[in-house]
Amino acid sequence: MEPGLYVVSTPIGNLDDVSIRALRVLALVDLIVAEDTRVTRSLLSQLNVKIPKVISYTDFSSVNVVNQILKGISGGLSIALVSDAGTPLISDPGYRLVLAVHLEKYKVIPVPGPCAAITALSVSGLPTDRFLFEGFLPDKRIARMKRLSALARERATLVLYEAPHRLKSTISDCIETLGGTRKSFLGRELTKLYETIHLSTLSELRSFVDADINQTRGESVLLIEGFRGKNSGITPELSKLAEKLSEEMSKKRVATVLAEYSGLTRREIYNYLVKTPTE
Repeated sequence: MEPGLYVVSTPIGNLDDVSIRALRVLALVDLIVAEDTRVTRSLLSQLNVKIPKVISYTDFSSVNVVNQILKGISGGLSIALVSDAGTPLISDPGYRLVLAVHLEKYKVIPVPGPCAAITALSVSGLPTDRFLFEGFLPDKRIARMKRLSALARERATLVLYEAPHRLKSTISDCIETLGGTRKSFLGRELTKLYETIHLSTLSELRSFVDADINQTRGESVLLIEGFRGKNSGITPELSKLAEKLSEEMSKKRVATVLAEYSGLTRREIYNYLVKTPTE
C-alpha cells in the first residue's frame, strides 16, 4: 500500500454494502484510525478482515495523536481513517486530521462508499438537483429555531441528521418555522432490518411518528423540500410576529419595529403587511 491517509467509507447498516476496494484497503493498511475502536473492531470481525492496529481519533483528540499519525505516514505507513458507519467527516470526526495531512503534503486517498445523506436523497422523491446538507441542528431549542428560520427561504432540499430522542421536537420545530405543508421524507435505520422510508408532509410526518414509538429508535435522516413561494424575505416566524403586533399597533409601526428586529427594510415589511389579507 502506498503511504498516505485512506479515507474509507464503511456500511451504514447492511454489511453487504461494503465495497471490494474498501475491504482490500482495510485488510492491507498498517494502521486504522477509528472514531470508536470497539465499533470498528466488531465491524472488521464481521467482515472477516484481519484486524491490524486500531487507534482512536476524534476531533477532540490531542495534538499528540495527530502527530503520531503524521509521523507514521512520513515513515512510510498506509493509514485508513474510518467512522463508526458511512463516509468519514460527514457529521463525523476527521476534518482536522485530513487538513493536517494535506498541510504536510502527504497523500489523502478517498475510498468512497455508503453515506446516509445520499442514500436518503436517492429514494426520497424530493428534488435532488440542489440540496443543502445541514447535518445536526443545534441542541438548544432557541438556537435550533433561529437556524431553521434562517433556512426558511432556502430553495434547495434540506438534509438533516437527527438523533432518536430529538426527532419529534425537531419535526415540531420545522412545522412551526417552515410550515406543516412542506413535503418531507424520513429515512430511519437506512439499509437495516427495520428500515423506514416515508414520504409525506411535515404535519403528516409528525402524526406518523407520534403513532409509532419505533420511529424514535435509531438514527434518522430528515429531508424537507425547499421553499416554493415568492422569496419576499418574510419567514413564517416573522409573519406570525407581524400578525400579533398588528393587533396592537399600526402597520407602519409594526414595519418599523420588525425592520430593527429582522434586518429587512421597513418598506419590504410594510408592503408585505398591506398585501396580506387579515381576518
